[in-house]
Amino acid sequence: MLEVTELVRIPDEELEWSYARSGGPGGQNVNKVASKAVLRWRAAATAAAIPAPAVLRMRARFPSRFTVEGDVVLQSQKYRDQERNRLDCLEKLTEMIRAGLVEPTVRKATKVTKGAKRRRVADKRRQSAKKQNRRAGGGDE
Repeated sequence: MLEVTELVRIPDEELEWSYARSGGPGGQNVNKVASKAVLRWRAAATAAAIPAPAVLRMRARFPSRFTVEGDVVLQSQKYRDQERNRLDCLEKLTEMIRAGLVEPTVRKATKVTKGAKRRRVADKRRQSAKKQNRRAGGGDE
């Protein structure tokens, strides 16, 4: 059971694992051992695990991780052994789901304050007067 939050848990039965030979660290070991872990999670089929809006936010934020069918495919070959690569995949999935669960804050439209408008106009007038004084015939000379 992958526990993302207190409310969001993904059963192990929903996670499909496959393993392949890795191109990562390990020297000659990579030619003999299948240490690369590939995780496939059917996000579209498991609507009970996380809310639909969260899945849509995940798709928008991580489009390269989703297949056309709506599956999440993650892989890890960072480590020399299969178990640590498995844990790395689970960590990546957890971070993806947590990022999708965060609802974006809606921006509230605000007006410019009267004081800000007055300051802007006063600055413009000051700048205009400065330029006027620099013109020929505007100074003491």
